Amino acid sequence: MSDAPNTPDSPGASGSPGPSGTPGTPSGAAGPPGAGGDGFLKVLGRGDVLALAFGAMIGFGWIVLTGDFIDAAGSVGAALAFVLGGVVIALVGLTYAELVAAMPRAGGEHHYALRALGPRGAFTASWAMVLGYISVVAFEAVAVPQTLGYLLPGAMEAGHLWTVADYDVSAAQVAVGVLAAAVMTGVNYVGIRPAGVFQTIAVLFLLAAGAAMVAGAAVGGSAATMEPLFTGGVPGMFVVLVAVPFLFVGFDVIPQSASEIRLPFRQVGRLLVVSVACAAAWYVMIMLTAGAALGPEELMASDLASADAMAALWNSPAMGNLLVVGGLAGLLTSWNAFLIGGSRLLYAMAESRMVPAWFGRLHPRFRTPGNALLFIGALSVLAPLFGRPMLVWLVDAGGVNIVVAYIVVAVSFLVLRRREPGMERPFRTPAGPAVGVAALVLSLGLLALYLPGMPAALVWPWEWVIVGAWWIAGLAMMARLPRVAPGADAEERLVAEIDRRARGR
Repeated sequence: MSDAPNTPDSPGASGSPGPSGTPGTPSGAAGPPGAGGDGFLKVLGRGDVLALAFGAMIGFGWIVLTGDFIDAAGSVGAALAFVLGGVVIALVGLTYAELVAAMPRAGGEHHYALRALGPRGAFTASWAMVLGYISVVAFEAVAVPQTLGYLLPGAMEAGHLWTVADYDVSAAQVAVGVLAAAVMTGVNYVGIRPAGVFQTIAVLFLLAAGAAMVAGAAVGGSAATMEPLFTGGVPGMFVVLVAVPFLFVGFDVIPQSASEIRLPFRQVGRLLVVSVACAAAWYVMIMLTAGAALGPEELMASDLASADAMAALWNSPAMGNLLVVGGLAGLLTSWNAFLIGGSRLLYAMAESRMVPAWFGRLHPRFRTPGNALLFIGALSVLAPLFGRPMLVWLVDAGGVNIVVAYIVVAVSFLVLRRREPGMERPFRTPAGPAVGVAALVLSLGLLALYLPGMPAALVWPWEWVIVGAWWIAGLAMMARLPRVAPGADAEERLVAEIDRRARGR
């Protein structure tokens, strides 16, 4: 962890006043020694921040979905799609980078949209991203037993319970997924410091597994195996691009945990952009090395394509198992990061009175939003009950909502650049308006891929049911919000109006 102080590079960069009227203290509590004005502990340094974001983006999809991507677009085509997807996410990331440096508060996009667009814009961004985070956490709870099934053949099939979408759910899968969910929730509940240490260790192991795959490609890979380099044309590229929001979501965990970072705010913005570049490089590497190991048909026939590719490169099943363990590390880093991000976002919504105050309570000892963590953890416990089909449903349902949040952030970025040109911006995105417009247009393009008639349209009924049920509940809550004009003190005025209405009942 870095010893750099959490001080802005220029005066006044600490953001807008919170509901209490004290700058940067949304809860009005000073917290224990070492805590920020909002009660969170400021303990995350440079390495922690980079590990948090990179680990969040490198989950388990690169183990499971590689064969689908290469079959759809070819090895080089899939790699190129990730380059293009990385550019899209980097542009969105640049808008986040400027905003997190200007408003470094737990909750990230919630505060950006509240200041730029008002309560309904903030609710839209936050509610969409919460589902995105929950979908990733639930995804990991299902993926853990799937991973162990590769390492321990047959062990995860014991005790048939029921069948979901032609997939047999076993008692062993459910037990492992539930236990893993309980452990990960517990690690986060007891504090950001143990969660940060866990993240760093797991990321280092993940990187070691990746290095072994690159070395294997250099020794045992073949350029001929990569043929055909391109397949499927533009629709094939869309198959890969539609997964980009789900696979790259994670850089935005940095804004969510901003209240716990002890770095100059300009550096926080830069680290966010660096993390996106690192994730794009990782996915490109996986597509090329896996393609050099096995042909598209062999990769498609594999449940864990990257692991089988690793085994082929080294001609050793043990090396395939090593990559699976690396994938398990990536799964846990992603899980850990999104528990952090989702709980902080629910905390911010509770501070603004958009969701029940129960979500906004910090644990008096651990200084974590414990209730929000327990809520997300409870949902992740339910996911293993649905088995492997839940993996696909969550990728798409979560992905479309993540894109919605990106669109709102891009709009907020452009609005604040126009309305508040003098706002303190310790990190200032070069060619800001052009970057904001590009991020908005490209995010809208990603959103279009999920619409009916498109190659990656949401599947009826399950994916639409997940998205529809979430937004029916969200719209009901949004309708109760009072109309408050956007601005630097929008949260303070919103809370005051909601409290006034409550007293008048």
